[in-house]
Amino acid sequence: MDDVTKHNSPQTGIWITYGIGVYDITSFVPKHPGSDKVMLAAGSAIDPFWHIYQQHNTKEVLKLLETFRIGNLKEDDVIGTKDLDNPWATEPKRHPILKAATQRPFNAEPPASVLVDSFLTPNEFFYVRNHLPVPEVNIEEYELEIDVELNDKSKRLSFEELKKLPKHTVTATIMCGGNRRGEMMEIKPIKGLPWGPSAVGNAEWSGVRLVDLLKEMGVESDETSHVHFEGLDTDPTHTPYAASIPLSKAMDPRGDVILAYEMNGQPLNRDHGYPLRAIVPGVVGSRNVKWLGRIVVSKDESDSHWQQNDYKSFSPSTDWDTVDFKRAPAIQNMPITSAICTPANGDRLEAKDGYITVKGYAWSGGGQAIIRVDLSVDGGNSWIVADLDQVEQGTGRGRHWSWSLWTAKIPVKRGQKIEIWSKAVDDNYNAQPETFKNIWNLRGVVGNAYSRVKVEVK
Repeated sequence: MDDVTKHNSPQTGIWITYGIGVYDITSFVPKHPGSDKVMLAAGSAIDPFWHIYQQHNTKEVLKLLETFRIGNLKEDDVIGTKDLDNPWATEPKRHPILKAATQRPFNAEPPASVLVDSFLTPNEFFYVRNHLPVPEVNIEEYELEIDVELNDKSKRLSFEELKKLPKHTVTATIMCGGNRRGEMMEIKPIKGLPWGPSAVGNAEWSGVRLVDLLKEMGVESDETSHVHFEGLDTDPTHTPYAASIPLSKAMDPRGDVILAYEMNGQPLNRDHGYPLRAIVPGVVGSRNVKWLGRIVVSKDESDSHWQQNDYKSFSPSTDWDTVDFKRAPAIQNMPITSAICTPANGDRLEAKDGYITVKGYAWSGGGQAIIRVDLSVDGGNSWIVADLDQVEQGTGRGRHWSWSLWTAKIPVKRGQKIEIWSKAVDDNYNAQPETFKNIWNLRGVVGNAYSRVKVEVK
């Protein structure tokens, strides 16, 4: 290494490399919420980890890292990164309509206007949220492993064995926990992907009911245990993506948790979890684990990074110096939200017969039905009730897993500049909060304030 001793680095400590830089992070590690992940890179390159945990790729983080630099690697000390990039070499092709927030891992959403074209979101237009490289699965060798720690039973099922079991179908909306984070970022910066309102989709999912599999293995529901889902996608240390849900949700026949192998009548594609994924209706997308390889029934919640140190929300006054992830519960059911999908912010519109048409979606987690969507163009002094165009029917109270699409006609005048607001109300009379300022949080999750779009009438 060049010039390391000139920086008076200690003889012992924790160091990493990033690019050609060498950094002594001994004093920083205890302050990092993911210190276990940092230590996996100790003494080597942090680059492959940051390809995956891309919330680090910000000016603020890089500026902080530079304060720990103790020197540079010599050219012949630098290990080529080609091998580190191999996990991305077989990524699937995606539809060009998807707007990518990151390429590695691939994360993308469709234009919002596409969402309101149909109640079921076409597979190729469904948003993609990947945390790790997309795995390649040999279906002839694939097996789902189920381990029940509560009674020491285990089972392995091939894909063909799974498909021979009774098939069930549920129509459910899946929403990323960071949906609409881009709007929250307008309040102040956040580490995370700048999602618009389209990190969400609605589909018909078909597969095997989880409750049926677990009952066959002697599992009985309780209020304290958990079901872990582990994917076949792994990080550089071969640790899989994993998350968990309460056992009570998994064992509830009305909870409609399924292990899906079909999406809108077609086999799952690779981006959406081929050959098998968990579908947990009403729950944040991060628990709907894709490329499912293992299920564990345990007394304890999953200890994965994504369960313990992410997908949790905090007070707007909590920052990275004061946050304690252990004190906040992991997100399960999502809060009520709505979004204006058309017109788009900044559009110039022509009125027809003195009206413009506004369309969007509304959804509430936990199976709550949308009963109303209100719109205002005068700062909340008056409200127009939208028409609910497509509403899930016949599922029963507490089992409304799909979004509602809505349309409203807004009276306008030529040359008028307006800001349109939307807020939804569910059958528990939960309503959206008015501003993102009051719900801002350092991870930018559960962002469900009023949707606001500014337009001009020609």
